Amino acid sequence: MSLWTDTLGAEVRYHLAGPWRTRALEAGSGDDHVIMIGGITGHIEGWSRNVAQLAEQGLNVHAIDAIGHGYTDKPTDRPYTAPLFAEHVIAFMDSLGIQRAHLVGQSLGGWIALYTAKIHAERVGKLVHVTGAGILLDDEARAQESKQVGDTVSAVTKKALDAPTLESVRKRLEWLMYDPATVTDELVETRYRIYTLPDSVAAMPRLVEEAPGEANRPYMLTESDLRSIQNETLILWSDHNPTTPPEVGRRASEIMPNAAFDMITDSGHWPMFEQPEQFNRIVGAFLTGGR
Repeated sequence: MSLWTDTLGAEVRYHLAGPWRTRALEAGSGDDHVIMIGGITGHIEGWSRNVAQLAEQGLNVHAIDAIGHGYTDKPTDRPYTAPLFAEHVIAFMDSLGIQRAHLVGQSLGGWIALYTAKIHAERVGKLVHVTGAGILLDDEARAQESKQVGDTVSAVTKKALDAPTLESVRKRLEWLMYDPATVTDELVETRYRIYTLPDSVAAMPRLVEEAPGEANRPYMLTESDLRSIQNETLILWSDHNPTTPPEVGRRASEIMPNAAFDMITDSGHWPMFEQPEQFNRIVGAFLTGGR
């Protein structure tokens, strides 16, 4: 299998989301739209095993490179914090005439999904928060833990970004996985090429400093914020996630008024890529209501 065969039935398209050229991997049709958003320095290839497969369940699926990521525009005049990411998601929806969409976000993408629902509740349907970031529990120990996680993510990503090589990129990707063999040469080459794009070299160091760092902490979702989000939500974790522990996700699902928690087994930080059959079954059933 390869990224190419995994995405058979889907198309790569570019849309102008506000002023930002945005790359998307899309499949499906109809009004039941799903927008999928990856983690820090992630890209649509991370969703290569999910887009066509979820479309087969009757969903109109759009995996996007978030602003500053992949082959989407990477501005250097705006801080890479939750308000910019949410603005980009809404601009993408507007560009396609999508009034309301389900949001599926992994890691940083989960943070973006929750924040977008907080400030644009009328535009968001269901939420799936996958091994996500951005949750700030009231417990002081958990608050310090979240800061440490952000520092760790920033540090390991900087190692891959500073004068990237195929080997440094491979190590970064292997850190995401429970089974390092999941990381293919093709995936390594894809991320290496993205990391070495001129606009990536110009913008990504700032992205990696700001998005998981102090600049973005004011936009983390507190327990009060979580209680205010009425959207039907699935908090989805993995049993070998190397960042935030599952107890944080489980507690968030208890705080949110319409949330449930589930676990994907034998997976690290990218369950959608490492265990796509489990992921597509669980997320598909949640978004379609089991139809």
